Amino acid sequence: MPKILLAALGVLLVAACSPGATPVPVPSPAPEVAAACAELVKALPTKVLDQKQRKTTPESPLTTAYGDPAIEVTCGVTPPAGMAEAQSQCFEVNGVGWFAKQVQNGYIFTTIGRELYLEMAVPSKYAPEANALTDVSDAVHSHNKLVTPCT
Repeated sequence: MPKILLAALGVLLVAACSPGATPVPVPSPAPEVAAACAELVKALPTKVLDQKQRKTTPESPLTTAYGDPAIEVTCGVTPPAGMAEAQSQCFEVNGVGWFAKQVQNGYIFTTIGRELYLEMAVPSKYAPEANALTDVSDAVHSHNKLVTPCT
């Protein structure tokens, strides 16, 4: 078999095994929030829980994802229902406050007490799901101003 054909076959096999872009809904925050969120998302690590970063669809500077099944990250979301009463449910991971909501297949975590609302949907495959938050805490500290600490 010619070498070019073998190389092409190898590229096809790798492409078939790697996950494509994952669908992540894009929020519509105010322009100043969108600009700040774009900087925060750009500052996120290339891996979360040892899962490589992957593209999202539609492409947006406000979203990213990691692994398969995807850990979805969205910045500029509206606060989730129940968050207003949840200050007492705020828990900290590496100095960043989070609101946790259990869903059918994992947890959705939303920053609490910060200027920007960053949301991470972590599938139960990655249990304990909150471990994903340690990987993003440095970027949140640097690019998302603290307004109210967890109490």
